[in-house]
This record gives sequence, C-alpha cells and structure tokens, in this order.
Amino acid sequence: MYRQHRGWLLRFLTRRFGDRVSEDLVQEAFARTLGSSTQVRHPRAFLVRVAINAALEARGAATIDAVLLPELTLPVGDEAVLLKQAILALPKPLREVFLLSRFGQLSNVEIAHRCNLSVKRVEARITEARQMCTALMRD
Repeated sequence: MYRQHRGWLLRFLTRRFGDRVSEDLVQEAFARTLGSSTQVRHPRAFLVRVAINAALEARGAATIDAVLLPELTLPVGDEAVLLKQAILALPKPLREVFLLSRFGQLSNVEIAHRCNLSVKRVEARITEARQMCTALMRD
C-alpha cells in the first residue's frame, strides 16, 4: 500500500499543507495504518482521513474546517472575504461536504463513504452549498 499510494498522498497533502509538514503527515498516516486492524476498502480515502486527523491533532484543532479553511487559495480582496464568509456561514454538514469536494478534491463516492452518506445525498449537499454560497455572495 505504501508504494502504491505514497506519491499520491504526498502530492495531495503538499497542496493542502505545504512542503514543510506534508512528508511528516504521510509518514504518520502510514504508521497509524500499520497499527490499525481495520480492513481498508478505499485506501486513498482512508489515508487522507488518517493524515487529516494527524494534522488536526498536531494543530490542536477540533474540526476539519480548522485544517482546510486556512489553506484555501482564495482570490484577493473583497471577493476573497465574501467567499470565506459564505463558506463559514454554511451549516456544518454542507460545509464539510463542500470543502471535501472543492478543496479536498475527493470524489463524491469517497465523500459518501467518509461521511456515511449516500452519493445522492453528497451531490444534494454540494448543490445546496453552492447555491447558498452564490446567494450569500450576492447579498
């Protein structure tokens, strides 16, 4: 599993957290995976979740938002402020699915598995989140 997914996971985490911590998170994810007796059906989703949990613990953060939101590459100026405010104003279930989809670059299937939802429910939440963000940014 290490040889097959290490490069992908490193690239994924580097985009989220930068070069400084991504290698450590990759090592931590695989170390924790070795100690797990869980049968892994979706290794990429599993490794990302383990790595994000490690990042949450390292930052003392309580939610995925605390890890992903500061890392967003947003436009500069008023539009950036409006977009971040719109994302923060989303209800937590919508915000989590939206962030995983747009900024976590997970597929709807991976999000459904991770959040224990149906793929249709994930699609509905993403649609609703986009509509709410659009409306909030217009106001």
